[in-house]
Amino acid sequence: MTHLLHLDSSARSRSFSRTLTGLFATAWRAANPASTYTHRDLVASPVPPIGEAWTEICDHLLTHRITDIDRYAEAVTTPARRAAWATVAPLLDELVAADVVLIGAPMYNYSVPAALKAWLDQVTFPRMDLSGRSFVVASARGGSYQPGAPRAPFDHQERYLRDFFAGHYAVTDVTFVTTELTNALVDPVLADLRPDQEASHAAALAQVDELVARFTSAP
Repeated sequence: MTHLLHLDSSARSRSFSRTLTGLFATAWRAANPASTYTHRDLVASPVPPIGEAWTEICDHLLTHRITDIDRYAEAVTTPARRAAWATVAPLLDELVAADVVLIGAPMYNYSVPAALKAWLDQVTFPRMDLSGRSFVVASARGGSYQPGAPRAPFDHQERYLRDFFAGHYAVTDVTFVTTELTNALVDPVLADLRPDQEASHAAALAQVDELVARFTSAP
């Protein structure tokens, strides 16, 4: 039995990234009726920023060379740390339990939403090893950041997340599903790019179907 953790971080209730994650989650659950599923909306229920007590937990883990996630609670030795851990523990439990982590992450100001960054900060401690898990990131971007596009060098979203998952979690199975040029639907200056936007979104929808088939096919 597998477990899917589904995170959304778009400020829009009807967004392209939420559409993509919703389609993936619905298809995944239909194909895996015996499996389990957790959805966390990081906008509707924001995760608070880390505080000093969180850093003390992190320092304790480093000092005592604790590498086993199941032993992280050993660092919770003061009232302030217990309060911090009350926030961390359910988030970390959801992440560790997941086989597939589905993240809706629109590009905001060339990077990720603050809501997602707060979650990443909370669930990341020294020497975490989540290898063997798969991450799927559903992204939406106002412009085009494909290789060769003028703004490609400004893409600090995909590179950041890939480096983060590999560097902190030892996870390299990361797939991005991206709808680009969404601003063409609202900005008259970009109206001539609407066909390109539609093509990008259609390709993303097809990729969702392919990914669901990949994760639900029999070994």
